[in-house]
Amino acid sequence: MRGVRAPAVLLGGGVSDLPRPPGPRGLAHHHPYPNPGSSCLGYLWGDTKFTACPQAALLLSLLWMPALLSVASRLLLLPRALLSMASGSPPPQPSAASDSGYVPGSVSAAFVTCPNEKVAKEIARAVVEKRLAACVNLIPQITSIYEWKGKIEEDSEVLMMIKTRSSLVPALTDFVRSVHPYEVAEVIALPVEQGNSPYLHWVHQVTESVFNSNTALP
Repeated sequence: MRGVRAPAVLLGGGVSDLPRPPGPRGLAHHHPYPNPGSSCLGYLWGDTKFTACPQAALLLSLLWMPALLSVASRLLLLPRALLSMASGSPPPQPSAASDSGYVPGSVSAAFVTCPNEKVAKEIARAVVEKRLAACVNLIPQITSIYEWKGKIEEDSEVLMMIKTRSSLVPALTDFVRSVHPYEVAEVIALPVEQGNSPYLHWVHQVTESVFNSNTALP
């Protein structure tokens, strides 16, 4: 629009805000002009004068420096990541074993269901006496819904949670199967990856004699 002023801003230089006459297709002409007595270089865009100085370029470079350093530090890590991907080996991970000396998974929690509390107590006392387990928790009045011989059954049972060495789970399973009243006894075990170190060491200590006898050479 004729007579409308267009503001211009440039760091480190002076600007004269003059009316901008329309050029061909509304575009202004751009050409440099000398700026006597100054190290700055002047530009003329239409009727608007710009002055660009080296100080402005230095200021902009200082402002961009932190971002450039951040990008450079990431580029330095790129060859290591590419080498790891090429070799097919995952990045090194911290060891799962803690300073306590416990080996993750060396203790397991085994679960056994029983038809009533009387049977559960008898089996629990027997496995502890035989050092096949360090501790057994009894959880009464659980409801089990399952499929058996083509029918959906629902029973009230007692759940046993047995803490033992993982290496003793096969022997524990054999014993439970030999004394359990069910045709197919439920015995499942899950390894313990971490927990209270003194407790886990206590489980090892209580079951140590059975472990040593099972691993002894003939």
